[in-house]
Amino acid sequence: MIDIKALSKVYRNGSLSVEALRGIDMHIDEGEFTAIMGPSGSGKSTLMNILGCLDRATEGSYHLEGIDVSKMDDNELAGIRNQKIGFVFQTFNLLPRITALRNVELPMLYASVSPKERTRRAMDALAKVGLEDRVHHKPNELSGGQRQRVAIARALVNMPAVILADEPTGNLDSISGEEIMVIFQRLNQEGVTVIIVTHEPDIAAHTHRRIVFRDGRILADERHDNPVDALVELERMQRDAMHTLAGERQKG
Repeated sequence: MIDIKALSKVYRNGSLSVEALRGIDMHIDEGEFTAIMGPSGSGKSTLMNILGCLDRATEGSYHLEGIDVSKMDDNELAGIRNQKIGFVFQTFNLLPRITALRNVELPMLYASVSPKERTRRAMDALAKVGLEDRVHHKPNELSGGQRQRVAIARALVNMPAVILADEPTGNLDSISGEEIMVIFQRLNQEGVTVIIVTHEPDIAAHTHRRIVFRDGRILADERHDNPVDALVELERMQRDAMHTLAGERQKG
């Protein structure tokens, strides 16, 4: 799915140079669920931008499904972003004045999909994330967790090769965050390749593979056959919340 060799990224500002990535080699197979971790300034966000064709490497190669992305021009990169990559951001990036349905339809406008087909696919994607009863709500009428579900549905509609999620639970409470991880685990079980950037070990524990960055290099690359089951963890957290609430009511 993804093959990176000797990838480097240098940011230059006048005479000042910052080496964000230092000769990275990495391979991610189709169907993997991977977490990219590391402290601020470690290079993980730079890598995510390059994987998402939002930035270019200074040196090295990046192949996505056998395509040498590193040699593409801006128009070709835009096509790759629309056809092969689904993005989920920490801040949701939804348009506030249109409904959840119309937000999810947006990527298909650039793919010349017919209006009828756009609506069908958007409805299907919203149903996959459990929002079939919120399709006509605008973002300000939805909770943070529901807005992130809309963003995930939007990432799915063009049937991308990979979903890239940058701190997808960063703006959510712990229970909403677990709800999002339930969705990602379910999508991955259906065959979707998912890569998330996170600084939270509890979130990374739900993935099968954790790649840790430090100072622009891969510090660790670990695979785990038994990740935390997000649905089980969500149910536990909900029970704990109910018990806490019941205790507070008794005290009151």
